[in-house]
Amino acid sequence: MRDLAPYASDPAKSRGRLHTETGGELRGPRDMFQRDRDRIIHSISFRRLRHKTQVFIAPDGDHYRVRLTHSLEVAQIGRTVARVLGLNEDLTEALCLAHDIGHPPFGHAGEDALEEALAGRGGFDHNAHCVRTLMLLEHAYPRFTGLNLSWEMLEGLAKHNGPVTAPSWAMQEANAAFPLELETWPSLEAQVAAIADDIAYDNHDIDDGLRAGILTLDQLLEVPMVARCWDKVRARFPDVPAEQLQRELVREQIGLMVNDLIETTRANLTAAGLDQADVQAVRLAGRQIADFSDELREPERALKRFMYANLYLHPIQVEAADRAKVIVADLFEAYHEHPDLMGDGWDVACVQEEPMRSRHIADYIAGMTDRFAEKAHRAVFGNKLDRRVH
Repeated sequence: MRDLAPYASDPAKSRGRLHTETGGELRGPRDMFQRDRDRIIHSISFRRLRHKTQVFIAPDGDHYRVRLTHSLEVAQIGRTVARVLGLNEDLTEALCLAHDIGHPPFGHAGEDALEEALAGRGGFDHNAHCVRTLMLLEHAYPRFTGLNLSWEMLEGLAKHNGPVTAPSWAMQEANAAFPLELETWPSLEAQVAAIADDIAYDNHDIDDGLRAGILTLDQLLEVPMVARCWDKVRARFPDVPAEQLQRELVREQIGLMVNDLIETTRANLTAAGLDQADVQAVRLAGRQIADFSDELREPERALKRFMYANLYLHPIQVEAADRAKVIVADLFEAYHEHPDLMGDGWDVACVQEEPMRSRHIADYIAGMTDRFAEKAHRAVFGNKLDRRVH
């Protein structure tokens, strides 16, 4: 293992796991965070990400990103930044790989449908559901539920976007079982993972939008940061056709954001007097340390606003999202009335009492992939969906 900075998370100083593991459960010469990463990679929840929406719902083309490929790209960015800053690369990578595990089928459209279905019964939040899945719903070991991840891993997943001041019911349950200090900032590894996620989808979604023909280069060049990066790319490759430089534009923007993140985080560590402090001092700093500079923060937000207006909320995307919401809402209602329609023992475990009944059904649906949800809907409703949406 590379030398860690004083403010990095040290596996030898981990706060441990909820369930004690001894004997044959510990295999191979891996430390705490390496085991966390490997448990994520080998989990069923992680494998299901290959058929869960990133930008396009159940995309027809093989070249579009899904939650799995997005998570791999986030991990690549996060690990690079962690290495330069002297952070724990394994913990950073594990957090990046796991950060989207709580997403239901059809991305945010599916989440909105589950949130509505659970109105008055606690609602649904994909971040809390990620922690719930990894602590409770995965069944990989004989003596405990969940993956029994380290405290640092669960803390990072719970708080990677900052302190949780209004935890949902799922987060409250997780915190009661294994207190995660929700009111403080997380480790730098978790902060880096969160921004690596932003960098990845800010830029790779551009690539997918261009490929799908929903975005055009002329549209993108209306965004000042994109235009500046494009000018640099054209200056380096003046004789190359523009259509062959679109992915180079994406790489240019990623490089700009990654370098800014590294430089700004170093400056923030110095300004806060945390250069030689430990990870707990980072948690108690009362502010975000891993961040973009003031000069980049607003241009990055402007890019996000452009992407929402022109890609995520494009009429084609809205139509697909409406269809997805109907699928999730229909399934929830059907399973609520007839739990026997659920398989794999979920029907047997379904209770009558609320809110447990509805939350149990939401757990089942949230674990579905896009195509499994579509198949399940056809099994119950036939082709009724097409008539309802159109």
